[in-house]
Amino acid sequence: MSGPSPTPAHEPTRQRVLRAARQALHIVVVELGTPTEPGTPLFGSVQKPWLRRLPYLVAFGFAVSLLPTTITILSHDYGLGGGLAGALATAQTAPLLLAVTRPLQAWWVIFTADIVCALALTGADGVAGRAWPWPPMVIVGYLALMVALSLRERSRTLVAVWLTTGVAGILFEPRTPDRSDGTWVLLFVLTGVVLMMGATLRERGDAQRKLIEQETISEAERARRTLLEERTRIARELHDVVAHHMSVITVQADSAPYRLSGLPREAEEEFGSIAATARESLAEMRRLLGVLRSEETERHGGPEKAPQPGIGMLPKLVEGTVRAGVPVELSLPEDGVPLEPAVDLSAYRIVQEALANVVRHAPGARTRVSVTTAADGSRLTVLVVNSAPPAPSAPSAPLETTGTGHGLIGMRERVRLVDGSLDTGPLPDGGFRVAAQLPLSPPPAAAASLSPKDSGSV
Repeated sequence: MSGPSPTPAHEPTRQRVLRAARQALHIVVVELGTPTEPGTPLFGSVQKPWLRRLPYLVAFGFAVSLLPTTITILSHDYGLGGGLAGALATAQTAPLLLAVTRPLQAWWVIFTADIVCALALTGADGVAGRAWPWPPMVIVGYLALMVALSLRERSRTLVAVWLTTGVAGILFEPRTPDRSDGTWVLLFVLTGVVLMMGATLRERGDAQRKLIEQETISEAERARRTLLEERTRIARELHDVVAHHMSVITVQADSAPYRLSGLPREAEEEFGSIAATARESLAEMRRLLGVLRSEETERHGGPEKAPQPGIGMLPKLVEGTVRAGVPVELSLPEDGVPLEPAVDLSAYRIVQEALANVVRHAPGARTRVSVTTAADGSRLTVLVVNSAPPAPSAPSAPLETTGTGHGLIGMRERVRLVDGSLDTGPLPDGGFRVAAQLPLSPPPAAAASLSPKDSGSV
């Protein structure tokens, strides 16, 4: 006579429990069958060669030491046959070498061998009074395997391995031989501790690597942003130069009919069209300037709207540097040298950046600034040399920093703008040297070096 059928109230609960059990079993099977980065060696991404070889050496050491020990204990202490003991010992220890690159696959082999070994020891003569189902050498090899697993696999996989180890021990508990010491609880606890510690170390290492990668990316982005800011600054300054020339064109075109008598009507209309086009271009340039100028400069009415400086203003710059506590000697060409606006501005900014670096990094160092022209009149040489700084001392007055950029980055961009060359570097006596060669007549295409093609977007 069959028992009472389950009531409708209990049926949904039983179904939910069975469904949850099936889902949990499915997750365990999936996790145990899906290794992470199979074939990739442990510590394979580290740069030090000895660290990359360390997992192989450790695995080899465990394998060669546990193999003969396991054979001896299984055959002499537990009374297993020599052939069976050798086969089981090999299956339990040799896969440790595989654990360096495929720890989850190695676990499958070793765990299966441990189960077979426990079953074989059930009927062995020497098992009474000894550890069972996991002999001591099995525990040592299994914990070594757990270290490799914890350094590679996901947390869910580690939990699945840990639970599977515990379930196997629970299933063996009713079959424990008389007077044998049950070791499944010991292995279960030690496995959990090793897996937790290894996973913690792995997650900490991953977090440190991600932090280093993020810092590297941030540093690269910071350098790129600095470069773009400097190029934008140069573009703003060149805009002022171009706007001045456009204003001159407008005035000349408007005044041509009054300055030149006897012009045909068509010529007057042509000059009028040129003046109108120049005014429209100038208006567009002013709108562009509004985009290029920084918000802070527009709000406070900064000095960017002042005329752009040139080498004629270097004496004033040197005077401000001397007030800042840096003795500077200035040498300029005796006869005025006509310079293109871009070259004149670049020469001034290079000297300004170099003196600012002296004030910041070598306060009080004697500095020599010279601006010379080549004998053939083809280039302008800007040289700034400072000696080693004396004892540290605070500058007595701030250096003029109006319009300065980003040190050597700004110098390189200004030299590249006019198709020149820059040579910088420390001196044997502890000083520093900045030497720039600027062509007196830069090629018209030099300004194209600031195009978005080379710099991203400006």
